[in-house]
Amino acid sequence: MKKEGRIIVNTGDGKGKTTAALGTAWRALGHGWRVCVIQFIKGKGEYGERLFGSSVDNLEWHVCGKGFVFNKEDVTKDREVAHAGYELAKEKIMSDVFDLVILDEITYLTLYGFLEVNQIIDLLEAKPERLSVILTGRGADKALIEIADTVTTMEVVKHALTSGIKAQKGIEF
Repeated sequence: MKKEGRIIVNTGDGKGKTTAALGTAWRALGHGWRVCVIQFIKGKGEYGERLFGSSVDNLEWHVCGKGFVFNKEDVTKDREVAHAGYELAKEKIMSDVFDLVILDEITYLTLYGFLEVNQIIDLLEAKPERLSVILTGRGADKALIEIADTVTTMEVVKHALTSGIKAQKGIEF
């Protein structure tokens, strides 16, 4: 049976986009797949998933961000980091080494104007047929939604942070 890859988009304003993608990664790893996670925007903090992921065979993890972009003072540097991350994503996707590649928070690159959505679409259209790719982040462009096989929108119903409860180690990071 020929294995065909999927394109999956996890978007929306709710919590759980990255968590859902990583759940799929753990499932894939359980089946012996090779997985690559590329995180855009997020900085090099000690997130629980990274701490765990560093000890997992068949998992390659890359951080291609300086942290969340809240002020636009150093847009040039943010754009350079985004482009470097995109080039790394191209390299990993086209290597045909992995079974699953997660492009975490990649939607922000188009939202902030660091990358044209057509660049991502072109990469997805050129990927090895067997490769599955998960894209996460808020505000996924309509073109990404159209090309995807599966799209999930996370919706906020209630979130502890809006009630003034600080992010908790092990839950939010």
